[in-house]
Amino acid sequence: MVDGTAVNGGEQDRPTLDTGVPQTARIWNYLLGGKDNFAADREVGDQIIANLPQLAQNARLSRAYLARAVRHLAGTAGVRQFLDVGTGLPTADNTHEVAQSVVPDARIVYVDNDPLVLAHARALLVGTPEGATDYVDADLRDPDRILRAASRTLDLDQPVAVMLMGILGHVESDEEAKSIIDGLVGRLPSGSYLAMYDGSDTSEAVTEAVRIWNLSANPRYHLRSPERIAGLFEGLELVEPGVVSVTRWRPDGDPAELPEEIDQYCAVGRKP
Repeated sequence: MVDGTAVNGGEQDRPTLDTGVPQTARIWNYLLGGKDNFAADREVGDQIIANLPQLAQNARLSRAYLARAVRHLAGTAGVRQFLDVGTGLPTADNTHEVAQSVVPDARIVYVDNDPLVLAHARALLVGTPEGATDYVDADLRDPDRILRAASRTLDLDQPVAVMLMGILGHVESDEEAKSIIDGLVGRLPSGSYLAMYDGSDTSEAVTEAVRIWNLSANPRYHLRSPERIAGLFEGLELVEPGVVSVTRWRPDGDPAELPEEIDQYCAVGRKP
């Protein structure tokens, strides 16, 4: 759908907005320096920052990886369609902004089911006149509904880049996470891509920060090892440099000035 109308399953299955319960998208928005959050979200964010002071910087470094991945996909890989699932609240360098800066006629569909994100859907729908940008109200665990709604804007017979940025950590089971990926990428044609990152269990500090997060936040978050993240790409061709910290995936600038590796691991894979 390209007229700016959100696709949803009706008011009866739309989650309600409870500003007193911390929510992942709003906590992340707070860490990125956004204003679309509430006191409960800021309280959890501050607790996490007290335990892991660099977390806000890590959030920004992960966002920078998203931008580099999209530029690569839209430029070098020649992808013209993007399906960004679990997009969260709009911040800087949203997928459509990056993709359409490279290819003005790129078509992007965002997917989320958080009520505050829904309230900001119109902000996500400002793209180039040549391209198309739309929003789908659907749950990560419902690939059928996602693809059905996305097909109003995207041509699913042509390659699509599926973006799962920081979202699969909310799925505890590797089997379920792989099923979600297969339900999305598996139904797309050869030449489609999966780009993702998630938190890794590579330091005690991050493990403790996530423990604090999970005491209050909804939904809970589950760390994976780099090896487990790599397993989610089974059947896909990993783009160099493979599964690495987000700061090491095709970084810009002088290699001598790169940020340290952080406990967020990422990869991009192509469907053969």
